[in-house]
Amino acid sequence: MKCAVTGAAGFIGSSLCAALLDAGHDVVGIDAFTDFYPRHMKEANLRPAREYGTFAFTEGSLLTLDLLETLKDAELVFHLAAQAGVRSSWGPDFAVYSDNNILATQRLLEACRVTRPRRVVYASTSSVYGNAKQLPVAEDASPEPISPYGASKLAAEQLCRLYHSNFGVPTLILRYFTVYGPRQRPDMAFHRFMRAGIEGNPIQVYGDGTQTRDFTYISDVVAVTQAAGTLGQDGHVYNIGGGSRWRLNDILTAIERTINRPLRVTRLPVQPGDVRDTFADTSRARRDLLFNPLVTVTEGLINEAAWVAEALRTGLLSADLDSRIAVAG
Repeated sequence: MKCAVTGAAGFIGSSLCAALLDAGHDVVGIDAFTDFYPRHMKEANLRPAREYGTFAFTEGSLLTLDLLETLKDAELVFHLAAQAGVRSSWGPDFAVYSDNNILATQRLLEACRVTRPRRVVYASTSSVYGNAKQLPVAEDASPEPISPYGASKLAAEQLCRLYHSNFGVPTLILRYFTVYGPRQRPDMAFHRFMRAGIEGNPIQVYGDGTQTRDFTYISDVVAVTQAAGTLGQDGHVYNIGGGSRWRLNDILTAIERTINRPLRVTRLPVQPGDVRDTFADTSRARRDLLFNPLVTVTEGLINEAAWVAEALRTGLLSADLDSRIAVAG
């Protein structure tokens, strides 16, 4: 089939493009190369996909592209493009989130009203739940985001539901829980901790480290996202979590073992918008999408640490990341 992937140069998007191409699909990748982190990293992400003759790339924003032309003949649309980051979503930068997460999604859905793909898969986030009252959290729990980022993703989810119920656009929503692995964004915790540890620099940890997360490895996320193109039920929401709930302090210890170096930790207060605990009830995804996470956190940390070390060796990670990471992290 012909597939369209928005956010194709990102961490998850580029990995999804490669998997779709490997499976024999034609893929149109779309990305605006926003400045959340350096372009050369995103270009590196795209390099494997560009080796396929069945891959075409369109550079531009969903806010301005001719989406009817860009999405023409696409049978599956995977909408992963978004402005990421919880802490940077406060203040005047929220306009970027409302544009790139809400308005961009509305424009995409309007185009899909006309192009009529078989399925639109929307990549959402566990941040929509906020501090869930019961864990593991199921999809029917009341979403109560505690960050502007989470609110923007929830608003985009609601648009998907509206276009499905009113215009028959076949949307399906995936709520990812803390995705990690090779190509992970440089502002994300595992990446920052590993890089700092390898380089011998201190790390900043918000809170006392007893907060917990459900970590999900990139290949497991890609596999279920690809499956969501043809499985599952239109209009439904699915939690995508790795099934491994870890305390942050235990993760720090595991990273130290993985890179064989101690981490120099500075403790800072909990930040506004940071969720205390996450843990996904994935029974619906296991039933409908045949979701079966295979990679343990221990295995995944080894793989990501090897990627970070190689990226440092080759210069893919360079000093120009530091100021951006400090803001986003």
